[in-house]
Amino acid sequence: MSIGETLARERERAGLTLTQVSEQTRIRESVIRAMEQDDFSTCGGNFYARGHIRSVARVIGIDPEPLVREYDDAHGGAPMPLSAVTAFEPERPVEFRERRAPNWSAAMAFALVLVLIYGIVQVVNSVGDSERRSAQQVAGTPIAPAPGTTSASPSTTPPKDPVAAAPRDEVELKVKARSTTWVNVRGDEGKQLFSGLLHKGQSREWTDPEKLSILIGNGGGLRVTVNGQDIGYPGSPGSVYRVTFTPEDPDSA
Repeated sequence: MSIGETLARERERAGLTLTQVSEQTRIRESVIRAMEQDDFSTCGGNFYARGHIRSVARVIGIDPEPLVREYDDAHGGAPMPLSAVTAFEPERPVEFRERRAPNWSAAMAFALVLVLIYGIVQVVNSVGDSERRSAQQVAGTPIAPAPGTTSASPSTTPPKDPVAAAPRDEVELKVKARSTTWVNVRGDEGKQLFSGLLHKGQSREWTDPEKLSILIGNGGGLRVTVNGQDIGYPGSPGSVYRVTFTPEDPDSA
């Protein structure tokens, strides 16, 4: 007698229906019906088939082990027992490599710190250079040329006489910077009209009834026009130049 026939006969002998066995074993009624017809394909594999045979056999009141052994003989034998070490040992060692995502926040913070440091250094250098040039200009000392440039040779043209005489109502002075230049302009009786830096391309003009005195930190960086006449760049690059103009024509100085 087959396994299925044994299960069906003993269930009927116990007076149980397929539905009652299904409710007690929690195995679907269709699976139990297939088992009684020796069809174990709906069990889901040998492991579950053995379990279902044991569950049904206990409910109908018979020893399940002879049926399980018969099942194993018909399906390739019982599974080999495994030791605890073998059961929990992986077939191939698994290597775990930790992958760390790049820390973009830290990288951006570091880059911002570098940019900030660079900006501070540039500002400090710029302020220090401006103060040094201003001090040299006030003291009347020549300004050293910037690194990588050659200083032009001093002008061989002698400066004109600071004060000249010509019939004009006032003196008019216009300047235009071709490079950043420190300038100080004073009117009659030493009244200060301007003191500061003129940047490249900037123009200024002043008038006074009596005279205008101008102190140029970079004589080669400022183009000067007096009483409508262009007298060019009064000094050599980097040299300090001081002159006083009156309403007279500058050519007569």
